[in-house]
Amino acid sequence: MKVTTTWTGKRAFTSVGPSGYSVGMDATAAYGGDGQGATPMELLLAGLAGCIGIDITMIMDAFLGSISSIEIDAEGTRKEEMPKGFTAIDLIFKVNGDVPDYRIWKAIELGKEKYCAVSDSLKADIRYRLVLNGEEMTRG
Repeated sequence: MKVTTTWTGKRAFTSVGPSGYSVGMDATAAYGGDGQGATPMELLLAGLAGCIGIDITMIMDAFLGSISSIEIDAEGTRKEEMPKGFTAIDLIFKVNGDVPDYRIWKAIELGKEKYCAVSDSLKADIRYRLVLNGEEMTRG
């Protein structure tokens, strides 16, 4: 896979990959940017959440009719020193619908251990939590 990232001025860049979609990035004012796009670290969290989210929907395909919503919060903890990479990432899966928690946990585990290429590419400790119909569920 190849993604081409082109400087568009000051600290801003636009990336285009094989899908043909472009993503604008910029630094915050603290780093000399104008905030005209998502930061690369935001995109990394979004990519992780999107990757495992797609995996979960593929694994749970037969049960999607029973799920009314899936929302994934990704919260990253960063190092204080440069480079300020993530040391830990918490993924909170908020699912609403008529589906048992063990099925969702199974999908999360399969995504984490077998399918999600983004999580496999990261050094950070990635932790997973599930909130089903507003109630936090523990692994069974």
